[in-house]
Amino acid sequence: MSETFTSASQEEAGFRDRVRLSFDLDADICVIGAGLAGLTVALEAARLGASVAVLEGRHIGWNASGNQLGTVMPGFALPLTDLIERIGFEDARELWTLSKQGAEFVRANASDESMPGIGLSDGVLEVSNVDAGDRLISRLQMLNEDFDTEVEGWQVDRVREALKTDHYFHGVYYPKAFQVDGRKYVHGLAALARRAGARIFEDTPVVSIDHSGIRKRIVTPSARLRASHIVLAGNIHLGAPSKRLSETLLPVWRYAGVTAPLGERLHEIVAFKGSVMDSDGVDHFRVVDGDRLMWESPETTWAARPQRFAGAVGRRIRRIFPELGNVEITETFGGATGQTVHGMPQIGQLRKGLWVASGFGRQGMNTSAMAGQMIARSILSGDERWKLFSPFELVWAGGATGRVAGQLVGIWGRASSAAAGALARYRERARVKDRQREARLAEANRAAGTGPRRAPPGVRPRPAPPAKGAVGAAEPVVHEDRVSQ
Repeated sequence: MSETFTSASQEEAGFRDRVRLSFDLDADICVIGAGLAGLTVALEAARLGASVAVLEGRHIGWNASGNQLGTVMPGFALPLTDLIERIGFEDARELWTLSKQGAEFVRANASDESMPGIGLSDGVLEVSNVDAGDRLISRLQMLNEDFDTEVEGWQVDRVREALKTDHYFHGVYYPKAFQVDGRKYVHGLAALARRAGARIFEDTPVVSIDHSGIRKRIVTPSARLRASHIVLAGNIHLGAPSKRLSETLLPVWRYAGVTAPLGERLHEIVAFKGSVMDSDGVDHFRVVDGDRLMWESPETTWAARPQRFAGAVGRRIRRIFPELGNVEITETFGGATGQTVHGMPQIGQLRKGLWVASGFGRQGMNTSAMAGQMIARSILSGDERWKLFSPFELVWAGGATGRVAGQLVGIWGRASSAAAGALARYRERARVKDRQREARLAEANRAAGTGPRRAPPGVRPRPAPPAKGAVGAAEPVVHEDRVSQ
């Protein structure tokens, strides 16, 4: 199924019939935030028979949930080896399994007939910026054998056959990972939740919550709501309802651009049909609308207008794929992801009846789905697997100082990645030159065995020593006076 990129202006047309909460209401569960996590809680809880009200201060998917590339794959922002070191092998394997289930939840929803034109397509390729063949083997073994994940290792030649650039070396291919139109998916998720019985109210900011007692109280500008459970799924923009919670997240804005149609030359240079991301988390891109390139790269810890980054996206594309030349960026978008200090999502019960689902970082499609399912099932059927996230506490992200530090770390990380990549490409060119020189010498030696010895190009021939007894040959000098003595 082909995907058609939905622009922000097209999405605006759907915001005109937003419903605000203008009357007092009782519900089993109140979800604050209509992003991927909040809508998944609403859908799963409604399917399990609960009455659910979702309160959104702006509109559905207005932030990162509706402004991402739609790549869905297992795992977390925290590297798998670090996760094992932090919580042990068995718990890490169980969390990985949950992340796979989250991805399959997204696939099942995206395959629903109520999500036409979602553009579901298979295959995600993670490429390395450096020559990491040795590390690749051990990682493939771990994913295949220990974590039951289907992956393939791609050698450098195969990666460069699919992506015509020398910036990338080895790759890890996830054939069962996939991508969807992220903007259409979040609105399709809201439609599924409504169909299941959840009520979604937009333009309804929460002024305060009182989480004491059996029935919690939520106050909005125009109405009050009571619920047995509250789920905070508002990421960094929770504000008044839970300022302390939002301060445990470092806001990182990621920006993306979509090029003008590039024609057949795009398929000659980017032949891979799925999503591509590099191992350093710098670039993330894929082909949309047949011949346009959607590319996510710049990031900052302060908000800015996405249009400001059109030039940066275009330059980054030209740097990685110089054969594309100067490309025109016709659409830009972006959103803030909430990143935790430890790199893992915040999922669980803060106190009786008060739940949190946030901090999904860059791996939000599968982990938000996992969190929504887990919390809904915990509330309604006693599933306690959310306790696997207990080791990842709520840690203050450092406020303004944390943002400055995060920005500097990001700059340092991108510079380190660029330097490591440049060094790897230099070493690769040096190895190629060495092999070429060795080949010339070998050819010269073969030629010397069947005819006159010829020096390889660029090598000055050394004169052979004269044969014994030949004219001009050096003879031993005998001093007669020494003999007589």
